[in-house]
Amino acid sequence: MSPQNLLRDLSAGVVVFLIAIPLCLGVAVASGAPPFAGLVAGIIGGIVVGSISGSNTCVSGPAAGLSAFVAYQIGILGDYSTFTLAVVLAGLMQIALGVARAGFISSFFPSSVIKGLLAAIGIIIVLKQIPHLLGRDSDPEGDESFFQPDKANTFSEIVYTLADPHVGATIIGLVCLAILIGWDRIGKLKRSTAPAPLIVVLVGVGLALLFESLGKPFALLASVSDPDDSKFIHYIRVPDFKGVGDFASTLSAPNPEALGNPALWLAAITLALVASFETLINTEAVDKLDPRKRITPASRELVAQGTGNVLSGLLAGLPIATVIVRSSANINAGATSKLSTIFHGLLLLICIALMPAILNKIPLACLAAILIMTGWRLSSWRIIVGMYRQGWPMFLPFIITLAAIVFTDLLKGTLIGLGVSTMFILRSNVRRPLHRVLEKHVSGDVLHIQLPNQVSFLNRAKLANTFESIPSGSHVLIDATETDYIDPDILDMIRTFEKDEAPVRGVRVSVIGFHDRYDLEDRILYEDYTSREVRDSLTPEGVLEILQAGHQRFERGEQLTRNLHRQRAATAAGQTPIAAVLSCIDSRTPTEIIFDVGLGDIFTVRIAGNIAPDKVIGSLEYACAVAGAKMILVMGHTRCGAVNSTIDLTAKNVSALKATGCENLDSVVDEIKGTIDTAKLTDYATWTEEKKGEFADGVAALNVQRTMALLREKSRKLRELEDAGQIRIFGAIYDVRTGHMRFDL
Repeated sequence: MSPQNLLRDLSAGVVVFLIAIPLCLGVAVASGAPPFAGLVAGIIGGIVVGSISGSNTCVSGPAAGLSAFVAYQIGILGDYSTFTLAVVLAGLMQIALGVARAGFISSFFPSSVIKGLLAAIGIIIVLKQIPHLLGRDSDPEGDESFFQPDKANTFSEIVYTLADPHVGATIIGLVCLAILIGWDRIGKLKRSTAPAPLIVVLVGVGLALLFESLGKPFALLASVSDPDDSKFIHYIRVPDFKGVGDFASTLSAPNPEALGNPALWLAAITLALVASFETLINTEAVDKLDPRKRITPASRELVAQGTGNVLSGLLAGLPIATVIVRSSANINAGATSKLSTIFHGLLLLICIALMPAILNKIPLACLAAILIMTGWRLSSWRIIVGMYRQGWPMFLPFIITLAAIVFTDLLKGTLIGLGVSTMFILRSNVRRPLHRVLEKHVSGDVLHIQLPNQVSFLNRAKLANTFESIPSGSHVLIDATETDYIDPDILDMIRTFEKDEAPVRGVRVSVIGFHDRYDLEDRILYEDYTSREVRDSLTPEGVLEILQAGHQRFERGEQLTRNLHRQRAATAAGQTPIAAVLSCIDSRTPTEIIFDVGLGDIFTVRIAGNIAPDKVIGSLEYACAVAGAKMILVMGHTRCGAVNSTIDLTAKNVSALKATGCENLDSVVDEIKGTIDTAKLTDYATWTEEKKGEFADGVAALNVQRTMALLREKSRKLRELEDAGQIRIFGAIYDVRTGHMRFDL
């Protein structure tokens, strides 16, 4: 690790440490647990979980999202020591989940929900910290629920605070907020190694000490409604331990006698699931904030969290989970590795045990300013606009998740968002058909149904609708070549369709890609190669239609599904191609690909400039008169090198041999040269490249027509076959830029 990154991690750890103190205490108070329980969880979350975790940016500790659940379970179980035993058991279950690789579930969290969660947390931080910034919030730090225990809610608390603020706290909060905004705006400060949050804390402490020294005269400005209220600045309130021994004496072991209580096991199972869910979705969210876009191993994170919860429960601490507020503050402070997380845990342990009096001089208002800036970055309007531009299927789950979390709490809101997102997924799976293409094979039409990579119960409805929509008498190919997993229920539905439903409706079913693993043998019931019977049933015009259809598939990127091994075996004994194609040797014009044909379907003759010397004509005579091909297609193309070279040499009035030193190239040039109107080349040197290209493409088309004429002129056999209607000679031009083919030459 470089010295610069080390310094960033240490400074980020200080920032997270300062924010974590009131949050750990606040979550403990909101959970109905002793305050030190939150500190224990924060220390273990930083040191232990941070060390084991594979995340570079996540911070773990007592989670505000679990506070309501913890308070409820403490009431059900009767005492806190019994609850800590549930925390230990839940931790062991989390370790088991991690070992079983259950973290894979995090890959199913929709990005719209994750982004909605992040934006909602940002909004909640801002709204919840406004009262702390103004010094008039009696609720503990870390309370993220909309409805508060004092019967107020997020918005009413802001109204109460604005009506009666603490002037001293307000001044501290606004000054600290101004420093943070200025730090972000001034490039020189932004690039400095000093962390802005630490500067803010020092300024806040200094202002608080100044205000206290002013005494009663300044205290009169403290509160509009109560001038005698001298406690106008809220401070961190760390329990004042008299040393490590006093701190350790507050820890109590779990109650093992409760192991026979069924309520204990229900609480442990529920806690393991809820804490794991919150950890996985929060970790996924934090990874999206990481500027280096590193991915946290989800299953390893469950093991780390489980280990942390076992230790936290044994030491009478609160449950631990990945927390977004501290994690996002960690990232904003410039953390580069897990060292910042571990360092913040060490600072919690050392400073809380040895110097609580110093920590209790930090005003909550300056920490509120730091958190407000963190929340502002999370809930940027650019995120909301960006989600809106992605369309309603993304925006609605996002905005509903955001609103649900803001107006309920993190856990409930996230579940609501996941439910809405799942509804959209189910709806899209029902409405959007499987990838299906009507393929025109030489032996007839085949409806090709391509199964996705993962075929689960989510695909059941759309697959059933697809099967129902297949017309009677059709031929369908069910293709699983790209599929890694098929749900057994879906596989049973495919078998039922193939064996029972399809025969009744006269539908022939071919299957491919299932192999032995699904107890469904691959078989093709149609001919995907040219047989003698297929060729003999075609007319020259019908062959042209097949090539045209193949080229259209090539343009769309929807090539036919072929088994080349099967074609190789089927054509080994003999060939019966339906056409012969004379084309250029240009590497951009592979005939079989452009026309989407398979083994044994066409003869191909390739020669520079698609010219027709005697040996080429002889090859085409064999293709049609001996082997039985039904048509000849002469295919030229745009931007043809042979044509361009011939035009250049003609304009300069030099031979190919003289220009290139190639002894046999003149024969190719001479063939193409006959199509060039040399009178138009008088000012060729002054032409633009665009004009030269257009002229060359015109020559290429004329060259195709000339070759077609030469085939008829020089081959009596080909002329006789065409006159008898047994073959046809067609011409085409392929555009190498667009991929489009003209068949009207």
